[in-house]
Amino acid sequence: MNLPNKLTLLRVILIPFFVFFMLTDIVPFSPVIALAIFIIASATDALDGHIARSRGLVTTFGKFLDPLADKALVVSALICLTELGVVGAVPVIIIVIREFMVSGLRLVTANEGVVVAAGIWGKLKTAFTMIAEVAIMLGLCLGFEGSAAEIAQTVYDILIWIAAILTIISGCVYLKGYWKYIDASK
Repeated sequence: MNLPNKLTLLRVILIPFFVFFMLTDIVPFSPVIALAIFIIASATDALDGHIARSRGLVTTFGKFLDPLADKALVVSALICLTELGVVGAVPVIIIVIREFMVSGLRLVTANEGVVVAAGIWGKLKTAFTMIAEVAIMLGLCLGFEGSAAEIAQTVYDILIWIAAILTIISGCVYLKGYWKYIDASK
């Protein structure tokens, strides 16, 4: 197994630890630990792709696992933030539905021998969502109170809705680009 694939696997392995620290209050500094784990896992996303492309180490396993690892990490964080009452369910549902849609699209096109590569909108959506999640978790670590907490919550809402809007745009771009493979009239 090459280094990029090991980094992708590390991202998957880190998810349960992230979720544990995100949702527990029995470990001192658990939000800080969760944030650190999330940042490390997110960094492996950029690093594994860069290494794979620059060293010619792109594999079928990597093409399969990397997007799933990204989705699992992002969705796990969104569900934790929803459980904590920090983000609303509606933008999270929008993001999760898009992830299912793109995964389904990849399955359908694979039957035709076509690989749905990550486009610029998908990469932008993933990067922004991860940055938004980091910002929200950082806010949780800082423990704002009173009017600062209200302002922070407004910022969290704006960030998550921007992520949802980017998600809708990228989903529409994927659908438009690959519609011929799912056209119901055929």
